[in-house]
Amino acid sequence: MSDDLSIWLDGAKALLPGAVTLRRRVHEHPELGLFLPETVKAVRESLEGLDVTIEEGPSSSGLMVTLKGPSQGRTIVLRGDMDALPMPEDTDVPFKSRVPNAMHACGHDSHTAMLAMAARLLHERRDRLSGTVKFMFQPGEEGHFGALKMIEDGLLDRHPRPDGAFALHITPNIPSGVFSSRPGPFMASTDTIEITVWGKGGHASSPHHALDPLPIACEIVLALQSMVTRRINAFEPVVLTIARIEGGTTSNVIPETVKMLGTLRSVSEHARKTAKEAIPRVATNIAKAHGAWAEVTLTEGYAVTVNDGRMVDIAREAAREMLGDAGFFPMPSAVMGAEDWSYVLQKIPGCMTFLGVAPPGCDFHTAAPCHSNRMMLDEDAMAHGIALYAAVAERFLDRGFAA
Repeated sequence: MSDDLSIWLDGAKALLPGAVTLRRRVHEHPELGLFLPETVKAVRESLEGLDVTIEEGPSSSGLMVTLKGPSQGRTIVLRGDMDALPMPEDTDVPFKSRVPNAMHACGHDSHTAMLAMAARLLHERRDRLSGTVKFMFQPGEEGHFGALKMIEDGLLDRHPRPDGAFALHITPNIPSGVFSSRPGPFMASTDTIEITVWGKGGHASSPHHALDPLPIACEIVLALQSMVTRRINAFEPVVLTIARIEGGTTSNVIPETVKMLGTLRSVSEHARKTAKEAIPRVATNIAKAHGAWAEVTLTEGYAVTVNDGRMVDIAREAAREMLGDAGFFPMPSAVMGAEDWSYVLQKIPGCMTFLGVAPPGCDFHTAAPCHSNRMMLDEDAMAHGIALYAAVAERFLDRGFAA
C-alpha cells in the first residue's frame, strides 16, 4: 500500500459533480424521521454497479453497506445521516425544498452525498484496503434515535464487527474545507424538561384569593439557573434552558396551571446526573414553599458524544497530509449540540469530525448556522469530506490505532 493520501483527494475531486447532484436531489426532497423511502432510493441508485452488500433492518430505513478489501483484517464503519428537519426553508437556491415544512438545515443531505461518493471512491481503489469498510446510512438522527435503532436491529454488530468508527458533520461556521475535532467530550447529552405548576385560579384583581402559579414558575426558572452555577462543577459545564412558558388565557384571569418546557445539555454524565437529580428538588420545593404543587418530567435524550483520541489523531494527520497544516485545527471545547452517533461511540472506539462549509463570500463567524432556515453550504468542500472518509478508512485498516 502506498502511504500517499493525495490519491484520495484527487479521486474525491473527480467525484464531486456526482456528490453535488446527489446532495441537491436529496435536498429538494427532504424526509423526516426513521423512514426515508425517497432518500434511500437515491442512495441505492448512487451505489449501483458496486460490489457491495446492502442490509436494511426492520426498525428504520437505515442501510449498512459493506465493502470488502482483498485481504481480511480490521473493519471500520463510516457514517452519514440522511434525515431532514421539520422546518421551512427560506433560501433562494434553485434546488430549494419542495416539501412544506421540511428542510435539510443540518447538512445531512451533504453527509449522505459524501458517504455515497466515499463508497464509490474506496470501491475504485479497494486494492488498497487491508480490511473491510462499512458505510452506515442512518435515518432519524434529529431526535428519533436512528443510530440506536440500527444498533438494536443488529446492523452494527454483523460480521465483521467494526473495530473503529468515523463520522463527519458539516458546519457553516468553520472556514470552507477545514476540519476540526477534539479528543474526549465532543458534543453534549440532551434531556427534555417538562414542569407543570398547579396553583388556584381567580380574578387578576384579587391575587390574594387565588394562588398564582405564574410568579412561582418564574421563580423556578431563576432558581434552576442558580442551581446550575452553584451545584455543578464549572469544568463540567451544563446548559439548562427553559424555552417555553405557557399559562393563562386573558389579561384578567389568574390561571390554575402553568407549563414549562426546556432542555438540559451536558458534556459530562456525572454533571448530567447531578442536574437531573436537582431539577425536581428545586421545582417541587419552590412550589411547595408557596403552597402550590409542581410536577417534573425528565425525558432522556442522546448521551454525551465522546471521541476516542486515537481516531482523532488519525483524522488530524490524514487531513494535514492532504491539505497542509491549515487543513485541521483542534477544537478548544465541546459544543452543546447533541448527536446519536454517541451510541455508536459507546460500543466502538472512534470519533466525529467537523467539516467547515462556510458559503463563498460569507464570513464563517456570521454564516447562518445549522438548523437555520437560511443555512447554506459550500458544495466544493464536500470533496474534502469524501477524501477524509477514504483516507481515514485506509489509514485505520492499515495501521489500526498504532502510532
